[in-house]
This record gives sequence, structure tokens and C-alpha cells, in this order.
Amino acid sequence: MDESSDLFRIEHENFKPEKGKVLIAEPFLEGKYFKRSIVLLAEYNEDGAVGFVLNKPINLSVDEVLVNISHFDGDVFIGGPVDTNRIYYIHTIPDLVPNSIPIVDNLYWGGDFAVLKDLMVRDSILPHQIRFFVGYSGWSAGQLQDEIHGNSWLVSTLNVNEIMSPDIEKLWEKSLRQMGGKYRMWANFPENPSMN
Repeated sequence: MDESSDLFRIEHENFKPEKGKVLIAEPFLEGKYFKRSIVLLAEYNEDGAVGFVLNKPINLSVDEVLVNISHFDGDVFIGGPVDTNRIYYIHTIPDLVPNSIPIVDNLYWGGDFAVLKDLMVRDSILPHQIRFFVGYSGWSAGQLQDEIHGNSWLVSTLNVNEIMSPDIEKLWEKSLRQMGGKYRMWANFPENPSMN
């Protein structure tokens, strides 16, 4: 086996997919949703997985997407290709939003949307406490494992501050550099190698 093929082989022993972990796309994974993406796994079990793309903002603000919210200064992200006519959200305020689903310590998914809207209208929630997504990323039973073993995804971790940070422009590159080794080199690959 030559060294170049080994460069893109992902070592799977270190991290297994589970709720709260992130998926880092390999450098040449294509598609508007997953190219150079970081996906937070909000759910992972024998039935499949649900996640949200963390680093693909769209050119809409929250008040352009949600009715009766006129002044909330937050961004909206592409969560993935599934159910793109709905809004999903992760947050750090479970005490304020009933029925929130825990992802990891201090990070939650969903909850009572009417209560959330009221908090936003009353300025009782700040943009860094919540992130909105159009759609989500979903995998059926066994599908994500097949993609991981096909070297499409590197499984890693980010802390809650990194997940919720507004500074996501270089999140893919930064996450790979933090992994070290050959993954650090991945961050430097041009998006279109033929243009190099």
C-alpha cells in the first residue's frame, strides 16, 4: 500500500460515534451539505443517527425565519438535507426551555418552542446560548458506520464552547489541526486539488 492512500485512511480505534461527538468530513467529501463540514451527533443508537452541521451558516437571520421574532440577533445554519422545511435548535438553557433533550453536559436539543419564542421576544435569551438549523442530517441503521468505515468521516470531540461559538468560519480546519498527525495535513488540502 502506498503512503498516499494511508494518508486518507482514518484511524477508527480512537473515537467511536456516539451522541455528543462530532463528525469531521474528509477533505474531498463532496456535496453542498457535507463538504468540509463538522456535524454534531445529537442522537446515535442502533436505529441510526441524527446530527446538525455546525459550520454552514445561511444568509438569513433568525427573525427572517421565525414568525413574530423581530429583533433576535442570531444566525441560522444548514442542519442537513433532511426535513429542510423545519427549524431545529440546540442550546445551553435547559432550565428555561422545558422538555429539552440532553446531548452532553450543558448542551441540549429542542424543547418547548412556545416558551423559547417567548424568551426571545422578552430578550431573556442571548444568541450565544442557542443555534438554529434548517433541516438535519440523518442516517438509517448502519449507514453512518458504513460511511465512517469508508473513510468519509473522522469522529472527534468539541467542547460546548467550541460548538456554540459564533467563530465557525475555520472550524473544519481548526478541528483537524487539533487532531494532530496526518489530520493536521488534511486542513491544508485545497478544496479543488486541480487548481493547486
